[in-house]
Amino acid sequence: MNDAPVSHGEKPEAEPRPDTLSREERLAAQLRANLRRRKAQSRAIDASKPQTPPD
Repeated sequence: MNDAPVSHGEKPEAEPRPDTLSREERLAAQLRANLRRRKAQSRAIDASKPQTPPD
């Protein structure tokens, strides 16, 4: 058995736990959250601009 201390921030790749997400899944979730946040910011900016008809 390997008795070397393992930091809590990293898990060994040989033992994936079903309750944890893979690196790719975590990154994908972060990207989706970022996209939702950016869309909400864009909608808020568009809503605050005065609506002017095109020339």
